[in-house]
Amino acid sequence: MDPSEVADRLAIAETLALYCRAIDRCDAALLAEVFSPDARIDYGDGAKSPGETIPGLLAALGAMRLTQHTIANTVIRIIGERAKAETHCVALHIIPGPDGDEEVVVGGRYLDRMVKREGRWRIAERLYVMDWNSTRPTTMRLEGGLFEGLRRRGSRGSADPSAGWWDEA
Repeated sequence: MDPSEVADRLAIAETLALYCRAIDRCDAALLAEVFSPDARIDYGDGAKSPGETIPGLLAALGAMRLTQHTIANTVIRIIGERAKAETHCVALHIIPGPDGDEEVVVGGRYLDRMVKREGRWRIAERLYVMDWNSTRPTTMRLEGGLFEGLRRRGSRGSADPSAGWWDEA
């Protein structure tokens, strides 16, 4: 593998990781950056543009207490300025409900067509494949025992501890 292919692979992996960050922090601007402007995004309900997808996606995610998308096992094939990537994803969702919070864990894969434009890799097409899911009442605890002293907690948008952390020199 030559150094330029290694650099492209690392850049593609960074784009995929930034997608997860954007989703979990509900960061619309960052989410728009990971997709090409003419991208087609299909989570299983039909292909849509980023402009059609992002507002509804963030509204749904914003109604949840938290999400955490974890990616692994990425297979990448690069052909010039185009690439394909298949990436496994496990996503935790804590959803408020009338009888208490519900924990939904979904396992699946992103099938992405990537394009390199102006030196940057972006997702040009995303197909989501759900492989499995699990739903149950949440057992998450924030107080007592081991968790008593842990006060730094993740949140959406600029309230998350990492937002200011990235701004520091």
